[in-house]
Amino acid sequence: MAIARKRQVSLVDTKYYHCISRCVRRAFLCGEDRFTGQSYEHRRGWVEDKLLKINKTPNLNFLFKN
Repeated sequence: MAIARKRQVSLVDTKYYHCISRCVRRAFLCGEDRFTGQSYEHRRGWVEDKLLKINKTPNLNFLFKN
């Protein structure tokens, strides 16, 4: 049975968490698909803007690494 996130996350013990999401199909958020040659680079600015907007949410912060 799944455990609720509020019971899994302890900010007292660990202040930083690396959260990921997996997808089974081959899809590109940004960059170039090496199989089709299609570029999804136009999404990069949109994703960055959304993350920066979310980062202003109280109690939710992102650490960005270039």
